[in-house]
Amino acid sequence: MSFYNIRIMSLKFSIITPSFNQGQFIEETIRSVQNQTYKNFEHIVIDGGSTDNTLEILKKYTGKIKWISEKDKGQSDAINKGFKMAKGDILTWLNSDDYYPPYTLEKVADFFLKNKNAFWLSGDYIVVDKNGKEIHSFVRLYKKILRLIPYDKTLFIANFINQPSTFFKKEVINKIGLLDINLRYEMDYEYWLRMIKNGFKNYYINIPLSYFRVHSSSKGGAEFEKQFDEEIKVAKKYCKNKFLINLHKLHNKMIVGIYKLIK
Repeated sequence: MSFYNIRIMSLKFSIITPSFNQGQFIEETIRSVQNQTYKNFEHIVIDGGSTDNTLEILKKYTGKIKWISEKDKGQSDAINKGFKMAKGDILTWLNSDDYYPPYTLEKVADFFLKNKNAFWLSGDYIVVDKNGKEIHSFVRLYKKILRLIPYDKTLFIANFINQPSTFFKKEVINKIGLLDINLRYEMDYEYWLRMIKNGFKNYYINIPLSYFRVHSSSKGGAEFEKQFDEEIKVAKKYCKNKFLINLHKLHNKMIVGIYKLIK
């Protein structure tokens, strides 16, 4: 192994997976982490007391993953439990229906090695259905265009950051704390805005770092209107510019209309 690769491998990842009754998908999630070309990671699954076949799958990977199963206060609470257990230098959460391409951790480690002053990174993503077939390619293109806009207030108008493709250093949690457990849908958006408020500049790479799954029982698939309502509340918390907030409302109405057309 070269000296360069040894330096990259010195960075440890902590990947937190919140889980509840996603037995049909979670094994693909786990395998996508286990099959990474980059091997310095811990995968922590926080299950909320699933009643399907999730626990059988988790038991298969005992020794390769860390996991607990107990009732929690929702997704944010589960992720926070994982963050408290995390020993890594770089943290993220990967939901139990999403998954990685095999090169993800290697690309992220390489970025942080070359950009020592960066504290968080977000990449591109691919939207897939329950069978892993690519869908909503126009949404991916649209968000990619938004990421290229140099205006630093664009995130107040639309949340164009894909959560499973986002990674941050542990110093971020040490400074700004954990996720807001009162949020059901937009805990990630609130966290991005909180990071920016606290001086953490956001960096992007246009490489797909995750597969984001949309299906009938996912929040993004079944409850997107409620999700957008909560998104506005979060935006108002950090942005007092009414013009930008109204643009955000207009943007959400447009997206809801498009989603209804394609359903």
